[in-house]
Amino acid sequence: MAKLDRATVIAEALDLLDEVGLDAVSTRPLAKRLGVQQPSLFWHFRKKEDLLAAMAEAAMAPHASAPLPQPTDDWREWFLENTRDFRRTLLMRRDGARLHAGLLPGPGDLGRIAHKMAFLTSAGTPEADAQMAMLAASRFTVGCVLEEQADADDNRQRDSASVPPIDHESAFEAGLALILGGLVARVSTRGR
Repeated sequence: MAKLDRATVIAEALDLLDEVGLDAVSTRPLAKRLGVQQPSLFWHFRKKEDLLAAMAEAAMAPHASAPLPQPTDDWREWFLENTRDFRRTLLMRRDGARLHAGLLPGPGDLGRIAHKMAFLTSAGTPEADAQMAMLAASRFTVGCVLEEQADADDNRQRDSASVPPIDHESAFEAGLALILGGLVARVSTRGR
């Protein structure tokens, strides 16, 4: 048997997540998938929370590797696309938003966040407003994806007469436009 490495454990755990959902992810079925005894996983992850944090970080890799804004980029367009990319990344994995919720930025994320903040402030956005807009957009996105993924997993029949179906993408875009509109208003007020 080949030596079990951390990356393999994480990749299999993410595949398990996609198959069974976050509530059913545990070390027992993961060990079975990997063909090892459950204690072998503790070599890489001392507790389930450590495994979940590693899974969340790996699941966010597409967003974490997206190009950073350039000085010539329009800050409004970048803000929209950055938030949309975050949403797309969360939607790549079953329960992606639940997996991500509460995750603190890792050391590798801090430099990217600092670059994004510097970009917004160099475009004329006051630092406090840039921070709050990024936080609001992030939390709004996680909330939208939580609801969207819950709807996708909801097996109950809905009474279409009383609860019309939600177009999640349109609702997300409308809310994102409101966040950006508020930030643009703050920037133009301060610019006067």
